Amino acid sequence: MTTDVPALAAKETVRLNELARACKAAARAVALYPSAHPAIATTLARIVDLTAPVQLLDPLKLTVLPDSLLLDGRAPARIDQAVRELAALLHDHFVGEMTIHPGGDVEAWRSFLILLARTSESVRIDGGIARLWTTMGGRHLELREIDYAEVMRERAGGHAAVWEYVIASCLEGDAFDLNEDAIRSLSEIAGDPQRLAELVAALDERAAARGGLPVRTAALIRMLRGIAEAAANTDQDQLEIIMRNMSAALGQVSPEMMLELLAHRRAAEDQSAGAPRIVGEVVRRMSDQTIAKFVTRSVVKEGTATDRLAEAFHALVPDIERRHHLVGLAHDETAASPLGQLEDFESLWTNVSNMLTSYSDASYVSEAYAHELSGARTQAIEVERVGDDPPERMATWLGTVAASAVRALDLTLLMDLLRIENDPGRWRDLMPPVVSQIEDLLLVGDFDAAAALVLALVHEVGPTQTPRTPAAAGAIEQLAGGAMMRHIVSHLAILDDARFERVKSLCLSIGDMLVRPLAEALSSEERGRTRERLTALLIAFGATGRQTVERLKSSPNPAVRRTAIYLLREFGGSEALPDLTALLDDTEPQVHREAVRAILNIGTDGAYEVLQQALARGTAQSREAIMQAIGLVRDERATPLFAYILDHIDHRGPLRPVYLRAIESLGALRDPEAIEPLKAALYRGEWWAPRRTALLRSEAAIALARIGTPAAVDVLREAAVSSSRRIRAASRPALARAARSERRI
Repeated sequence: MTTDVPALAAKETVRLNELARACKAAARAVALYPSAHPAIATTLARIVDLTAPVQLLDPLKLTVLPDSLLLDGRAPARIDQAVRELAALLHDHFVGEMTIHPGGDVEAWRSFLILLARTSESVRIDGGIARLWTTMGGRHLELREIDYAEVMRERAGGHAAVWEYVIASCLEGDAFDLNEDAIRSLSEIAGDPQRLAELVAALDERAAARGGLPVRTAALIRMLRGIAEAAANTDQDQLEIIMRNMSAALGQVSPEMMLELLAHRRAAEDQSAGAPRIVGEVVRRMSDQTIAKFVTRSVVKEGTATDRLAEAFHALVPDIERRHHLVGLAHDETAASPLGQLEDFESLWTNVSNMLTSYSDASYVSEAYAHELSGARTQAIEVERVGDDPPERMATWLGTVAASAVRALDLTLLMDLLRIENDPGRWRDLMPPVVSQIEDLLLVGDFDAAAALVLALVHEVGPTQTPRTPAAAGAIEQLAGGAMMRHIVSHLAILDDARFERVKSLCLSIGDMLVRPLAEALSSEERGRTRERLTALLIAFGATGRQTVERLKSSPNPAVRRTAIYLLREFGGSEALPDLTALLDDTEPQVHREAVRAILNIGTDGAYEVLQQALARGTAQSREAIMQAIGLVRDERATPLFAYILDHIDHRGPLRPVYLRAIESLGALRDPEAIEPLKAALYRGEWWAPRRTALLRSEAAIALARIGTPAAVDVLREAAVSSSRRIRAASRPALARAARSERRI
C-alpha cells in the first residue's frame, strides 16, 4: 500500500477492487473479441451495473499511480492485482486522474475501452487520450492527462514545489513569499527560455479553468512581476537575460491575451512614474523572431489571419517598414509548418500579408466611435468582474453565440435557401457558400450537418433532372476534388464506429468520383488506424474501389502495399491473381508473406499453380520465404496446396527441400484430407537412389503417424506388409510410433 496515504474503509476497498476487475475483464474482451461476441456484452454490463446511479450515488475520483489507484485520495487497504493492472494501463496512457460519473451506458464504456486498447504511442500521435476522449464526446468519464516526463524532469531539477507555488500564488493574487533557495530556483527556471515558456503555458491552462481572459491576463502579469523581482533580488546581471526570456514566452499567447496585455501597458504608462511597468518592459524586448512566431502560431491555429491578430500585430509593430519585414519572417516560419504544405498556401498567405500590413478600421469607424470601442473592452472587463448574473444565465447567453450554435444557424439558413429558392441563377450562386460550409463542417467534424447539405445536393442530381441539376453536379464535383477528403482523413483515427458509419454513408452518397481521392489519401497515409478506415471506405465502393488497387500496389510505402493485398483479398476472385503474382516479387518480407497468404486464400488450382511456379523459378531464399509464409497458415486451407506440391513438384533436384517441407506440414496439420497424397509419396521412389527414396518415404510415414486417424494407421499397416522391403522398412517405425500414441490416449 502507498505510504503516507490514508487507507480506504473495507467497503470502499471492495468497491474499488470490483470495479478494477470489471474494467480489466471488459478491456480484455473488447480487445480480443469481435463486437458481437457475448463476452463483451457480459463484461460491459458488469461495469454499467457497478456505476449505475442506484449503486454509485456520487462520482468516483481515481488518482492513477504507476502501480495502484487512489479513491478520493485514499489507498485501498488490500490492493487487488486487477487494481495494479488497471493502474498500469491508465498510467501507460498518461492518465493522471479519472473521474467516473454515474450512469455510463454500455456503448459509452465500450468506446472508452476501445480507446484504451490502442497502443499508447498511437494515442499520443493522435493528440493524447484526453483530447481523443473529449472529441468522442465522452460524458461519463473525465480524464486528466499528465505529462509524466515533464513532472519527473521538474522533480529531478528540484523546482517542482517552486513551480506549483508560483502558479498558485499568481492564481490567488498573493504576493510571492519565497525563501532564498526558492528564489534561486525560480531564477534558474526563468533563465531557461523553454522552461519559462512551459511555466507560462501551465499557468495559462490553470487560469483558463478558473475564469475568462481578465483572470488569465492578471495571473500572467503577476507572474511576470514576481519573476522580475526574484531575478532582481538574486543576480542583477541575469535580469536582462530573464527579461528577454519573458518576452520570448509572451510570443506564445493568443492575440486576444496580447491585446489585454497591451491595454495594461497603456494603463501603466498613464500612471505615475513610480508605477510598475513590467508589461511594457517585456513587450519592448520582444525580438523580430518572437513576433514572427507569434504571428505564425495564430495563423496556423486559425488557418488565416484574424482581426484580433491584425490589431495586436499593429499595436506591437507601429512602424510600417518593420511590419513588412516581420510578415516576411512569419511567411518563412509558416511555410515550414503543416499549413505551409497546402497547395494553396501562397494564395492564403497573400491574404494574410494584406491584412497584417494594411489592416485598418479607420475607413469605416469614426474617431468618436473608435474612442467608444477602445473603452468597451475595459467596460466589458468591469462587467465580468461584477458577476451579478447567475452562472446558469451566463452559460445560456454564451451558448447562443458558441461556435456550434452559429454553425447550426448557418446550416438552417442554407437548407432553407436550397429548399425555397426556385430561380436557377440564384440557386447556382448559392453553391460556393454551400461548398465552403460543407468543407468547414467536415474540418470541425460535424458530419451530420455536412451530410444534410450533401444530401440536398445529391437529391438534385437524382434521376429526375431539374434546372438546378447542373449547378448541384458541379458543386459535388468541386467537393470531391477539393479539401473534403483531407478533412475527413484528419478525423478517421479518432471516430467511434457509429460516427464512422455516418462518414461512410456521406462518402457513398457522393458516388464513385470520391474513389480516386480516397486511393490517393490511402497511398500516402502512414497511420495504421486511418489506413484501416480508408480501406473500409474503398471496399464499400465495390467494383470501383477494386480498380484502385493498381495505384496502391505500386506505392513506395510497404504498409500501403499490404493494404492493396488486403483489398484484393476482400474483393476476392481469381481475377486478383495477376496483381497478387506481381507482389510475390516484393522485397519487403511482410508484403511478400501477405501476398502468399492471399493467393492461398483463393484456393483454386490456378492459385496453387502460381505458387508452384514461384517456388520453381525462385531462389533458395525466396522459396524458403514462401514456405515459411505457407507454414504460418495452420489450418485446412493449406492442405490442398501442400497436396498440389506433392503432385506437381519434382522430389529430386533443387526443389527437394520444398517437397520435404510439404510432407512435414501435412503431418503437422493432421488433416484427414492429407492421407491420400501422403500415401502416394510413401510409395513413390526410385531404386537407383536408395538413400533419397528412404528419406522421402520415412518422412511420409512419420507424417501419416502424426495424423494418427484410423485411416492413416491403415495405410501404414498396409505398407508394413508391402512386397517392397524398403517400403516396409520406412513404415514399421512410424506404425510403432502411432501405436504408442494411441496407447497414451
